[in-house]
Amino acid sequence: MSTIETTLREIKLYIDGEYVDSSNKSMFEVRNPATQEVIAHVHEASFEDVDRACKSARRAFDTGPWSTMPLAERCTKIRRMADIILERKEELASLEAMDVGKPYQLALEKEIPRAAHNLRFFADFMEQQGGETYPMGEEYLNYTRYEPVGVAALITPWNLPFMLTTWKLGPCLATGNTAVIKPAETTPLSVSLLGEIAKEAGIPDGVVNVIQGFGPNSAGEFVTTHPNVDLISFTGETSTGKAIMKAGADSLKKVSFELGGKAANIIFEDADLDKAIPVSIQAAFMNSGQVCLAGSRILVQRSIMDEFIKRFKKAASELKVGDPQHPSTNMGPVVSEEHYKKVTSYLEIAKAENSTLVYGGKRPKLSAHLENGYYLEPTIYIQNNPKARISQEEIFGPIVTIIPFDTEEEALEIANDTDYGLNSVIWTENLQRAHRISHHVRAGTIWVNCWFVRDLRAPFGGFKKSGVGREGGHHSLAFFTEAKNICIALK
Repeated sequence: MSTIETTLREIKLYIDGEYVDSSNKSMFEVRNPATQEVIAHVHEASFEDVDRACKSARRAFDTGPWSTMPLAERCTKIRRMADIILERKEELASLEAMDVGKPYQLALEKEIPRAAHNLRFFADFMEQQGGETYPMGEEYLNYTRYEPVGVAALITPWNLPFMLTTWKLGPCLATGNTAVIKPAETTPLSVSLLGEIAKEAGIPDGVVNVIQGFGPNSAGEFVTTHPNVDLISFTGETSTGKAIMKAGADSLKKVSFELGGKAANIIFEDADLDKAIPVSIQAAFMNSGQVCLAGSRILVQRSIMDEFIKRFKKAASELKVGDPQHPSTNMGPVVSEEHYKKVTSYLEIAKAENSTLVYGGKRPKLSAHLENGYYLEPTIYIQNNPKARISQEEIFGPIVTIIPFDTEEEALEIANDTDYGLNSVIWTENLQRAHRISHHVRAGTIWVNCWFVRDLRAPFGGFKKSGVGREGGHHSLAFFTEAKNICIALK
């Protein structure tokens, strides 16, 4: 179990290489979702604060050494950030568990190491890149350069705050850009430390800035409309993505959005249930279902429906719901009171839609110190109507829907009958079927007989309302750079 102190914290803004108070002294509270205890007072950035951060990032880009620093030196500093993250992994994991309500072991063993890997990967990847040459006979030679865009606004979500911030910060810094980071207001603790981590790693002042605040008429709106910001990378819900796209339209900022999801997890009758059940449990309930890639629509072929439900229910009942800081906990609370109300509202929606409750649907019985936390049991419904709201809307909590199907064609129709298209999962031992379905499901990532396996070289993003653009490998480098063609006359 983590031993980090739970004393009240003060979270300041990190601007131009130092932690500062908000200029108007405005602050807001952050609560531990497991207990409702206030764990931090956070300085809310005013327009003047955001303006300072953006101008600091612009100055660091235009006149500072970062964008013109030799690539090897720049990447060495980024790798040093990764090293510091691993040196502080227990502290960071504890803050994630306290802030988000996720199990400490999940953060310690998976998310914080992945955060360090994000930085190290893009430093390594950038050093391996080159340009292209296009000779035009003996008279002309064209070659390309990939140059940094400028100041990047990195707006990150509350479900995987530290990991997803480094997923953006890695390619941003490796390509020579500067950053203004705006973490989610509900989970600012771990991301706020990126300022001091960057400082210790030797990143010049102004290259990394972290501002705190909300969306409309607050830090989020101020940074996305700021004239010194050249590009916006955002991960979050679809409605917010639409607002950010409108905000950046007047100045034609580059945008990359990873938005909502409602993934189909398709279980064919020839699936290996010994593998499919535990992975489907993970896909449904990891981080209390607060994952954009969650397999929240489970499509099961009718011939194995009874067996699947029996085994899936048993596996769900064995999940330990409780204190996120305890090493045996599999599932903690959802992130906030507001989100808890949203998630639990679907219990009534499910009832109104004549869904069949298989398991869960209520608050678990927990020890006294957790009685005020935002907890919900892992909850499973059967819903025969693929168009029901619980089958269509992103709940973003520990509620899943099992939908029966008979034929491959029907499964494909149900899988694609959604506004989203971030990912999908397919379970089958038939190789031809695996390829066939993978080709026709309209989603950015298809996992066959696995889930949440990531190669950072591969493109990541969504179809339809699940996003704009792709990140990962060359796709991240393309977003964070401008391609320049140079044509030289040889005669």
